[in-house]
Amino acid sequence: MRVARRSLLATLSVSLAASHGVHAQTAYPNRSIRVVVPFGAGGGTDNLIRILDPHVARSLGQTLVIDNRAGAGGIVGTETVAQSEPDGYTVLAVDSTFCINPGLFPSLPYDPARDFTPVALLANAPIVLLAHPSVPARTLQELIALAKARPGSLAYASGGNGAPTHIGGEMFKAAAGVDITHLPYRGTGPAMNDIIAGHVPLAVNGLSAARPHILDGRVRALAVTGDARSAAFPDVPTFAEAGVTGVDMYTNWGVLVRAGTPDSIVQKLATAFNEAVTRPDLRQRLNDLGFVPAGGGPAVYAETIRRQTARFTEVMRASTIRPD
Repeated sequence: MRVARRSLLATLSVSLAASHGVHAQTAYPNRSIRVVVPFGAGGGTDNLIRILDPHVARSLGQTLVIDNRAGAGGIVGTETVAQSEPDGYTVLAVDSTFCINPGLFPSLPYDPARDFTPVALLANAPIVLLAHPSVPARTLQELIALAKARPGSLAYASGGNGAPTHIGGEMFKAAAGVDITHLPYRGTGPAMNDIIAGHVPLAVNGLSAARPHILDGRVRALAVTGDARSAAFPDVPTFAEAGVTGVDMYTNWGVLVRAGTPDSIVQKLATAFNEAVTRPDLRQRLNDLGFVPAGGGPAVYAETIRRQTARFTEVMRASTIRPD
């Protein structure tokens, strides 16, 4: 009897331990979640994640720790997540640079398709051509005339070599037939700081990052990309309206995790981010800031990445844009 009882207790102990282990795996999240932003503070990706942060954290019941890891056009921060544990406690927030880099760099320290699992598509946004108030051009056509009269004398800041803002700037140069020097920065935030300070006369930037500085008059918005004017700035014409066609660059944002992360965790993160970005009050706030809320789970974002990567690979092949 004693032997049988000890055997029964041992079996129950093993069962309880196994049950506890399963519970520990499914009780996600039970600690804070790090969100790696592979760009500096103040840029579009950073701004978007910080807006969504409290709502996502409330949904998940845990704190989000935003970790800005800028460098090499987003590669430094992205590699950090590629080397993380596939447990859902490290999330990568990216913009279109994630889809641009495979066509820009001959090799990357990670495989975008193999090393990551898409979680959610968050938002899209146009980019905007900006001028410092000291630039004697109040419209896009006036800027083109100025640039043609003084070839090579003007320069524009972008968020980095091969960044969406760089590609947009080069599209404008080609479409308008102007000679303007490109000055790459380590993120749209630093680029914004230098045009505000007057260190560079022009910039191509994300509308969300530029918005407060347009409103307070520290920079002038000349044109935005897209088929229609931005709801955030209905007085700013599109490039096409201003007489320049072919500048069709825009940015989208999403979040990913390390490949191998359990599907249940991916879906829980996707639900939390999508619930945040589709909230009526947040949608209005994001629209006012120049974002266009998208929403979409893993399959939607995976297809977006596939199409964007194919498109930008062709753009890189046809352009003179090269890594630093």
